[in-house]
Amino acid sequence: MPVHSHYPISQKESLYGSQFPDYCPLLTRTSNIRYILAFFLAIICIAPSPARAQVLDEIIGNEPMLRVDTPLPAHSGYTTSVPPFDRPEALFPHGFGMTDWLRKRGIAFLLDNTNEFAGAITPPTKRYQNSEHFAPYKQGASNAGQYAASVNINWEQLAGLRGFSTHSIIVGRYGTTANRMFGDWLNHASEDYGGGGNVVIHLVMAYGEETLFGGRLSIAAGRMSEMSDFQNSPLFCNFQNGSICGRPKAATDSSFVSGYPAAVWGGRIRVRPSRFLYVQAGLYAGENGIYKNDQHRTGFKFNGGNINGFRLPFETGWEPIFGKGHQGHYKIGGVMMTAPSPNNYLDEAGHPYALTGGRPRTRHDGYGAWFMADQHILNHYGSGKRGITLLSGFLYNDKRIALREWQTYAALIDRGIFRSRPFDTFGVSFTYEKIAPGVQATESLMLDTQQFRRLPDHATGVQRHAAVLEVNYAIHVYRGIIFQPLMEYYFRPNGQGNLRDAALLGFKSHIEIF
Repeated sequence: MPVHSHYPISQKESLYGSQFPDYCPLLTRTSNIRYILAFFLAIICIAPSPARAQVLDEIIGNEPMLRVDTPLPAHSGYTTSVPPFDRPEALFPHGFGMTDWLRKRGIAFLLDNTNEFAGAITPPTKRYQNSEHFAPYKQGASNAGQYAASVNINWEQLAGLRGFSTHSIIVGRYGTTANRMFGDWLNHASEDYGGGGNVVIHLVMAYGEETLFGGRLSIAAGRMSEMSDFQNSPLFCNFQNGSICGRPKAATDSSFVSGYPAAVWGGRIRVRPSRFLYVQAGLYAGENGIYKNDQHRTGFKFNGGNINGFRLPFETGWEPIFGKGHQGHYKIGGVMMTAPSPNNYLDEAGHPYALTGGRPRTRHDGYGAWFMADQHILNHYGSGKRGITLLSGFLYNDKRIALREWQTYAALIDRGIFRSRPFDTFGVSFTYEKIAPGVQATESLMLDTQQFRRLPDHATGVQRHAAVLEVNYAIHVYRGIIFQPLMEYYFRPNGQGNLRDAALLGFKSHIEIF
């Protein structure tokens, strides 16, 4: 497994004393420390010591990404041709005997819950231009989350079908997100919001995979999520805000992009010519309305009546390991799309549709490109399992049809920053999004001509650029349980200069049940 994923530790490493860490005396000198820092430190100091190394990389939604981001082993230890399924630390590690019994027969069952809370600590914009045309903003808090279950089956072990496995995930989502209260529709304050259909069981994905030549060739097809295999990383959901968690938001800028928890009919082929190198390509249906309840409320709508194009992504990744456990991932890729997408500025006659009132020109030749990288750069206490990992990337979209022309991000993840809390994680992320020039021009014309209700993308002003900062500290509370206090800061909410910046405090929790 990669160093940022699940890793075992020795019994000696899992034993700790009950005294407060050395940094806890800071709590007696908070007169010169911001209350947010005091809040974080208080929670860290009262949390019990960890027993094992559970991390947010191993949420159920990351299972496909972990398979992408895991280099081939130096010496194959597979008992079958199917690579081993992940088994993260869990609250009930043996499932009362049930999960152990299933795994002996090639069936891996996981169940988890992720909950995300965020509340604004700053007041929203009270009045703005032409406010009578829009609902008022408010200062408030929200909670969103999901329970998820996955079933991975090794059919070689179960029925003798060499190299064949199936993968399926279902979720149930609940709650809402706080960012819309202060006018932002670009990035959710709680990523686990939306797309679940407000039903008890929503099918995310169900597909088969054939693994050949010792893991060097993988072929998969079925109901799949494109973003689970391309331009993504299991590291992203060490954060909560939707500008980076799940995937960088520019990756799903088009409504035809299938991102968790939505899936479409699709397939992909991944080839690993060497241990640390892979090349993959896919073909995914462009299905209209995959995030809307009228088409995909339960996820069990399998007919292709709403398919009106295709997406063809391709990606090359290099996954080196330098020195003592310095794992890296470097990805470059692109995508072509034939699904019909409206031009964000011109009508069918080539004039600004904001002035003519005509229909936007339809494009069938959309594209996108990306570069992503993460690198473990520093070990703590001589251990390659703890230390600092840096992330950065750049995503570019077809500016004729996109809302976000491009996005860039940078993040730092530090595991074991305190010696007495070796499995806690400190994280900082910053994302910046540039709105496409056509969107800016259209909104300017509509405001100039008093077309307030026609503004696209829930705008109440001209959208130009936006940024989101997050700082968090994930505490390993108990076996399979993580609690993560956090702060989010929205610069130019919704990309608009007429809205106040917003600061939020909240927390994310994750419980791996089985």
